[in-house]
Amino acid sequence: MSNVKEKMTEVIRSQPEDASYEDIMRELAFERMVERGLEDSRDGRVISNDDMEHRIHYGRNKMD
Repeated sequence: MSNVKEKMTEVIRSQPEDASYEDIMRELAFERMVERGLEDSRDGRVISNDDMEHRIHYGRNKMD
């Protein structure tokens, strides 16, 4: 992402004219979550599906 303001403007402009404040904020938050996930993946901060299943089953939240 070259410019945060440009990305935010793009997300806002992609919303329908009748979008509520909450709709727009939800889309901006979703965009940020996706961007963070991609950054984590690029930086090698990932875990396997098996590890995730184990954490879900045993209630372990933190990545060690």
